[in-house]
Amino acid sequence: AGHKQGKMAAGGAADAQARFGHSVKGLLTEKVTSCGTDVIALTKQVLKGSRSAELLGQAARNMVMQEDAILHSEDSLRKMAIITTHLQYQ
Repeated sequence: AGHKQGKMAAGGAADAQARFGHSVKGLLTEKVTSCGTDVIALTKQVLKGSRSAELLGQAARNMVMQEDAILHSEDSLRKMAIITTHLQYQ
């Protein structure tokens, strides 16, 4: 009877070990899935950030172009004012 009880205890231990292994495997799968989700979220955020930087760069270039146009207009107005003054003297 002692031999049979020892065998059952060993079987129970093996069963508990299998259950433990199974739960560890489940936790690991859960962690990997969660980690994958985090990586996807991070990638989306980085892509959104680079898109924002691209848009900011584009806006800055547009502003520089507009500034050039404004300066050119200002210069033209100054020249026109000088011409107008000369015409008035004549």
